[in-house]
Amino acid sequence: MLRYLPNGLTLLRLLLAVPLGALILREEYAWALGTGIIAGLTDALDGFFARRLGVLSRFGAALDPVADKTLVTVMFLSFASVGLIPWWLALTVIARDAIIVTGALCYHWLIGPLEFSPTPLSKANMFLQLAFCVLVLLAQLVPAIPDAAITTGGFLVLVIAVASGADYVTSWTRKALAAREGRS
Repeated sequence: MLRYLPNGLTLLRLLLAVPLGALILREEYAWALGTGIIAGLTDALDGFFARRLGVLSRFGAALDPVADKTLVTVMFLSFASVGLIPWWLALTVIARDAIIVTGALCYHWLIGPLEFSPTPLSKANMFLQLAFCVLVLLAQLVPAIPDAAITTGGFLVLVIAVASGADYVTSWTRKALAAREGRS
């Protein structure tokens, strides 16, 4: 039974996106922050238990980034919907992920299987996006957090999202060109 714990935690994180988004839209930021913290704990614990129990799976490896991206997407869309962040920032974060997924699918269809692993820049991107989401929620609860902190955080999210997306596009384009040359 314990072998299902890591994937169960990841699935819980995925399912938490719905109430998290609803709480933000209802402007219940304390509850949203608590829900986000629970989601963060599941993210830390799923990998820990998978390694500790020796139950790493392809399903879990695929579901983990889906859960992360779903949470981030829901949070950014919800923040933009209630006016906490500008729409262009939310759409930039989402467009980056859409471009990466589209590129991976095109590579798979046109070239073949793609060995996908997150880059250090991509990991930094996810960390910064999640930290920014926590900052946005905290700023609703702690009036002492200046608006400039949100503006600066949003700018950093924008820069690293664009840089990380460009990194993937460049890297996969090189792989595709090398694979095509290898076939010729």
